[in-house]
Amino acid sequence: MRKIAIYGKGGIGKSTTTQNTVAGLTELGNKIMVVGCDPKADSTRLLLGGLNQNTVLDTLREEGEDVELDDVRKTGFGGTLCTESGGPEPGVGCAGRGIITSINLLEQLGAYAEDENIDFVFYDVLGDVVCGGFAMPMREGKAKEIYIVVSGEMMAMYAANNICKGILKFAEAGGIRLAGLICNSRKVDNEEEMIQAFAKKLGSQMIHFIPRDNMVQRAEINRKTVIEFDPEHAQADEYRTLAKKMAENEMFVIPKPLEINELEELLIEYGIAA
Repeated sequence: MRKIAIYGKGGIGKSTTTQNTVAGLTELGNKIMVVGCDPKADSTRLLLGGLNQNTVLDTLREEGEDVELDDVRKTGFGGTLCTESGGPEPGVGCAGRGIITSINLLEQLGAYAEDENIDFVFYDVLGDVVCGGFAMPMREGKAKEIYIVVSGEMMAMYAANNICKGILKFAEAGGIRLAGLICNSRKVDNEEEMIQAFAKKLGSQMIHFIPRDNMVQRAEINRKTVIEFDPEHAQADEYRTLAKKMAENEMFVIPKPLEINELEELLIEYGIAA
């Protein structure tokens, strides 16, 4: 069972990229569980056709401790198993604790048991927050492979670099490794070349460049992944390619985060901050 966490700046398209890639992996015959670690509980929406399932925290609030696995895990596209951690009521409590509670409960209920025959577990983690509960997939080694969704925009790269600092901090204790950068294009000048150079400086790789295409938004409006909504579209093939690269990936490294001045020099070199 491979355990993967997807991080990235808020709004970078992390959840969309995760769900579309998971759809590609299911086509390859993999059984996958997705654990949404965002209080918005939208990490499995496209896989579930928009179904607003009860989150783990909502279920615990309503049912108490008498909870079964089927109460907090639903089956979506391609047999994907979907769970949403959820969060506290607005203005009350710490959202990060929802992740801790959710993962612990899934373990207690046997979600990761060998007889489940799960090939991949994906943790879709809120934005670029790498502290507290949101760092749990890193800190406690729940995930071994970290992918960062990034673009050629300045703040997306700053966030990716900060996430690498978090990986570095927990690499020895948790055994986690950076598996690569996924560039979700925003059509920035020299974007692909810049992210490749950024990945190289980190000691990693840009595992795939996803071109920007309005088909992604059309599929989202229809509450589906691109692969389900329009399987013959070129964008569906982009996600299939990423899924195949991820399945075959063997490059897992402890990253070497850049100093701020080094990161800014990279941005200037490729004309972004000029």
